[in-house]
Amino acid sequence: MDFGFSEEQEMLRQSARNLLEKECPSTVVRALMEGEPGYDRTLWKKMAELGWTGLVIPEEYGGAALSYVDLVLVLEEMGRVVLPSPFIWTVMVAEALKRAGGAAQKQALLPKIAAGDLIATLAWLEPSASWDASSITLPARISNADYVLDGTKLFVNDGHIADCLLVAARTGGAGEDGVTLFALESKRAGISVAPLTTMDQTRKLAEIKFAGVKATAGDVVGEVGKGWRTLAEVLDRGKVMLAAEMMGGAQKVLDTTVDYAKMRVQFGRPIGSFQAVQHKCANMMIDVEGAKSAVYYASWAVSNDVAEAPVAAAVAKAAASDAFRRVSAEGIQLHGGIGFTWDHDLHLYFKRAKSSEFTFGDATYNRELVAQGINL
Repeated sequence: MDFGFSEEQEMLRQSARNLLEKECPSTVVRALMEGEPGYDRTLWKKMAELGWTGLVIPEEYGGAALSYVDLVLVLEEMGRVVLPSPFIWTVMVAEALKRAGGAAQKQALLPKIAAGDLIATLAWLEPSASWDASSITLPARISNADYVLDGTKLFVNDGHIADCLLVAARTGGAGEDGVTLFALESKRAGISVAPLTTMDQTRKLAEIKFAGVKATAGDVVGEVGKGWRTLAEVLDRGKVMLAAEMMGGAQKVLDTTVDYAKMRVQFGRPIGSFQAVQHKCANMMIDVEGAKSAVYYASWAVSNDVAEAPVAAAVAKAAASDAFRRVSAEGIQLHGGIGFTWDHDLHLYFKRAKSSEFTFGDATYNRELVAQGINL
């Protein structure tokens, strides 16, 4: 693999930075946190016009057919500004459709996602709050020629604004057997959405209840009872995307902290001249660079569907979770008193680090997946 980025990729990164720094300063982030939608519709359309929502969608459906290596560059820039956006979850649903959807589903949904006309999200977690296949218990029972879904999904990212829900339900069996994926419009009869109170206000979560929701065979994504493999592959890509976003945030915290250490004077000299501060900044840089390497490799692995892709994705998520948490905490400490006030933007990154740490499983869970993947 090539360990460098091409000129075109660097241009993609720079164009993303230029747009997001202009359109999403912290004042906009704070305003979006207080609003009900939780994202900027105008910025979403600009992102779609630049092709971001279709970066990994095939050209025949209006996408750019690029790789996750290209995608993570954009996501790093989103992380730098703590962008409130349904981007990751929409791309994950597009990935599921791309991999397992029928021809009619792909034609109906993928062009809309690529054009930014459809927001989608993944509804798979349940009150057990576990991340494995056995936690999926929401039943989809057969009634005549249809399926009927009854139950609750929790912690659904941007469920309050999603047009399409990719729902993981159980049609029989146990564990990985019997999990079926359904692509349902969010306005379907029997679906109700309630917002949840969250620690990270830049991430809107919802509880979604299904009360006698009818689904047809045409709503099934992939094979009945064989949805876990597709879901697992989608979750691997979600981990890589989220880890990339986390690394963008961690890099911004590092840059902000180093700049502050250069200008903050104490005892007649910049605090950055003190060895203890230098050591902390050096450790922050090691965290960021180490995790970035894991993320970049994982993006290549999932793009090429190599055998170790699940392990690489888990390594990237574990490394990013630890790195972003430590870096954001150290950044606040090194800013001293001002760092502990809500007026300072570092708290946006600290809360994003905590919410992202537990999305798709925390570091401990993902390290366990690595151990299983290499037969430890």
